Amino acid sequence: MRVSVSGAEGLERKLTIEVPADEVDSSVEARLRETARTVRLNGFRKGKVPLGIVRKRFGPGIRREVVGDLMSRSFVEAVQQEKLRPAGQPKIELSDSAEGGDLRFAAVFEVYPEVELPDFSRIKLENLTAEVTPADVEKMVETLRRQRQTFEPVERAAADGDLVNIDFNGRVDGEEFDGGKGENSGLLLGSERMIPGFEDAIKGRAPGEEFNCELQFPAEYHQAELAGKDVAFDIKLNGVREPRLPEVDEDFYRSFGVEEGGEEAFHQEIARNMERELKTAQRRRMKNQISEAVVKRANIPLPESLLAEEVQRLRKEMGERLGGGQSPELPQDWLRDQARGRLAMTLIMTEIVSANALKADPARVRQAIEELASTYESPEEVIQWYYGQQEQLSGIESSVLEDQAFDFIAERVKLTEKAVSYEEAIRA
Repeated sequence: MRVSVSGAEGLERKLTIEVPADEVDSSVEARLRETARTVRLNGFRKGKVPLGIVRKRFGPGIRREVVGDLMSRSFVEAVQQEKLRPAGQPKIELSDSAEGGDLRFAAVFEVYPEVELPDFSRIKLENLTAEVTPADVEKMVETLRRQRQTFEPVERAAADGDLVNIDFNGRVDGEEFDGGKGENSGLLLGSERMIPGFEDAIKGRAPGEEFNCELQFPAEYHQAELAGKDVAFDIKLNGVREPRLPEVDEDFYRSFGVEEGGEEAFHQEIARNMERELKTAQRRRMKNQISEAVVKRANIPLPESLLAEEVQRLRKEMGERLGGGQSPELPQDWLRDQARGRLAMTLIMTEIVSANALKADPARVRQAIEELASTYESPEEVIQWYYGQQEQLSGIESSVLEDQAFDFIAERVKLTEKAVSYEEAIRA
């Protein structure tokens, strides 16, 4: 096999490969003989079909298969021989594969770039520190109560926080418009779900009242044909329901999985969950800061093939986050910028792992699994399940290894600490 490489500048390489005719012919002959031993044809016993008939009947197809196999194998051998690291799939250009002649083809592909790590010690970052206080826990209890509030019918005027049932019909220039009409629609007063002034028109009205109001769509309204226009609504208030918060009692504790220990055990459980959330938020913020700072300082040429794959991966992830798995219509420039940053950071992290021979710390893997398992009723069973599922375990190990690579950077950057409240740390 003869190999030549061109394209030393940039990331694109072109491998020109020649496989001698005798190697091609011998491979074809071997495949024909193998076929003759296994093929079934009418009038012949298995393994007794004459080679000449097999050659005439299957020769062209077998040659195509052999040529395809030789090209794949030769490409892998050539890449190893030339010590190249292909990024993405190669584009194959077949020059000559005629029977009796040499096999000649070219493979065009990009290679992974050389990654030079920036000087992490020149990076300055701020680390937010916080503690979960008893006041934070009490506030969380109230949040949980609001999440489980119910709404009970009342015979009084509607007020902020009430859930009202309404019929409404809107007109612009005397004409109805799409989305401007509804019957028995639920609306939480204070949610600001409707255009400005709509909810205020309902407050103070009693169930059964029918009234109208004249408003104006915002200048930046999402339906361009309605933006800035005057609108008149006819509204009927069918009913009013006010919020009722659940009592903080044993039933409330049990609904969150706390069977014993009363208020003290409930608060302890909430505090543990909040501390987990705080730790996750702090870690996520630090990772984001590190990624942004490192990518800004790194000058890495990116393979276009990998960048295109990252764009598709990002689009799919965004679709899954928005629900339904539909890929949202996002600006291509924004997607490429996001993908460029993610891909650059992936290459940097890979270089850190490789250059420092990092391996997933078994103790940290165990800790990560235990943290996941702690949210289930039978943590030990969950732990055993993870260790019995190699694919799931590998996912945890990859995540831990990524954390170790981030720790490698975090230990070298200049960190200043700033004490903030729990809420500030979570929001950040």
